[in-house]
Amino acid sequence: MKHFVKESGLNTFRLPTTWQFLLNEQIGGKLDDYNFGLYDELMQSCLETGAYCMIDLHNFARYDGGIIGQGGPPDEVFADVWSQLAHKYANEDKVMFGLMNEPHDLDIGLWAKSCQAAVTSIRKAGATLQLILLPGTNFTNAETFVTTGSADALAEITNPDGSSDGLILDLHKYLDINNSGSFEECTTDNIEAFQAMADWLRENKRVAIISESGASMSDSCMERFCAQNEFIAKNSDVFIGFVGWGAGSFKYDYIMTLTPFHNGDGFEDNKLMKQCIIGPFINNAPASTIIASKTKTKSCQTQTLTTYTKPTKSTASDDDLSTIESWRSLYTTEESAPTSQPIFKDSSKSAASRDSKPDDKSGASPRVGSFIGGLVFLVGFVILQAF
Repeated sequence: MKHFVKESGLNTFRLPTTWQFLLNEQIGGKLDDYNFGLYDELMQSCLETGAYCMIDLHNFARYDGGIIGQGGPPDEVFADVWSQLAHKYANEDKVMFGLMNEPHDLDIGLWAKSCQAAVTSIRKAGATLQLILLPGTNFTNAETFVTTGSADALAEITNPDGSSDGLILDLHKYLDINNSGSFEECTTDNIEAFQAMADWLRENKRVAIISESGASMSDSCMERFCAQNEFIAKNSDVFIGFVGWGAGSFKYDYIMTLTPFHNGDGFEDNKLMKQCIIGPFINNAPASTIIASKTKTKSCQTQTLTTYTKPTKSTASDDDLSTIESWRSLYTTEESAPTSQPIFKDSSKSAASRDSKPDDKSGASPRVGSFIGGLVFLVGFVILQAF
């Protein structure tokens, strides 16, 4: 973590959890003292670095298989979770609220209403400066964000004062054959998809963040992933950030790893990170994009990582744990290489794939699998300009 902040130039962490874990399986209840306490330790460790810290409910718009506001938990329950979280971090302007990871197979009009309820609850809880990320359907796929109606529906969401300040569209996109992040070869550089999205954003005077994307270090991916990110960086007027999958507990032979190598004195980034993320987003970025500033509703600069962690004891089920102890062990013993096991199970599909389906009971992504312990980072670069 310190390596990514101090040596790689990154300054934001995306910290996924599940609301089953935060509520200790008591839907409609209060944040569990023990479970939320563990997650808050993670948040405080993040904030102590001076980084921006994104809360991410990693539930795919579901709770135990039921879609929020569409036969599953009502919007009021979803909004209440975010109200409680917003109240806890209302005075932390470096906290970002990622409403939901990769919604899919739902009515986008109804989903926009669910997001509106959450936005209103966050602002009314006193979190008026923090950024809120709005994800679309089809796993918030950048290629289909406009055609699925996600862009238009989410653009209607407002703050209680009627403004859209601090409301950012949330995009994901991979480069392999089925957009799953599962295959070693990259078949596209996504430039056509991101060009269409950029055109919509400019026309509608909105901005977006790519909060999840990744690739292997194969020749095809080194070429196309770098090309994608160079395009995103050149269009930073509408793409305010990028997040790369994935580092931390991933072993060095994981095909999409961004995990740094332990070099004896510290950590060293691999070539994918150096050439395709640090290169376009930091080394070649205009000076104004890498000057630190406080997060405001209308302006800030950030960069993004993600951590999964797991508590050693809890009454919540293993499938619902947001893994914390393993992350803390790396944070406190940074001089040694990470040894925790990767939490993602091998899969030919993922939450980002149009063809994949989540586990019917938990809503878990086939790429993510169960939260089984370990550490995962998504690393990237974010610029939040006036909008």
